[in-house]
Amino acid sequence: MKRTSCIAIDDEPLALLVITQFCERFGGLDLITFSEPRIGLEEIKRTKPDLVFLDIEMNSISGLDIAHALPHECCFIFTTAHAQYALNGFDLDAVDFLHKPFAYERFEKAVEKALRRIESKYEKTADSIVVKQEYNNVTIPINDILYVEAMENYTKIFKTSGGYTLSRTNMKTIQELLPENNFLRIHRSYIIPIEKVEIFSKKRIKLIGQEIFLPVGRQFANHIYDILITRHTGNNGSTLQ
Repeated sequence: MKRTSCIAIDDEPLALLVITQFCERFGGLDLITFSEPRIGLEEIKRTKPDLVFLDIEMNSISGLDIAHALPHECCFIFTTAHAQYALNGFDLDAVDFLHKPFAYERFEKAVEKALRRIESKYEKTADSIVVKQEYNNVTIPINDILYVEAMENYTKIFKTSGGYTLSRTNMKTIQELLPENNFLRIHRSYIIPIEKVEIFSKKRIKLIGQEIFLPVGRQFANHIYDILITRHTGNNGSTLQ
């Protein structure tokens, strides 16, 4: 059975000791600890562990800032004495939020949740993606994605088969999960599949079978237009002014 690589960052030695003991008790977790957050972050970027345990209020840098800088494939669990950060944690797509002092049973539940997410990433095939919906992982076939729309704290993944999946997985992560040759970020709030474009300009795009036009962001316009012109020359795509 594959062991799970883990890194814990906390500027309190006692907190790192607790996590170390709990990891040993859980089994199958290879843990490295760091009391200096910036050094820990560099090691995370270098080794890309499966799971990160991350304190929030630290002297040199906030754990929230570290979470923003983590490689997208790293799952992470916040461990903090400050409950007011719980919402921030879920907005950042944290697996869980452990409020110090936490019991082993609560730690165990959080790690099991993380392992389920890690396993789903390993099982992801080239024709599907896995995103977080509430406390579950949902598999969506890539060819069923009509477009992706960013909301305030969520993303909506609209499907050609009808309806949508509402996910807390952020837009950047979803974009990285999708094959870059087949999908385009056309706006800070929209990702589309190239093959479903019917009509396009530098300002808006209409997808096949849809009545509405999606906006093209000004910073994306020239890049998007050049790609679509190239991809749709000689096939069904057409331009508008």
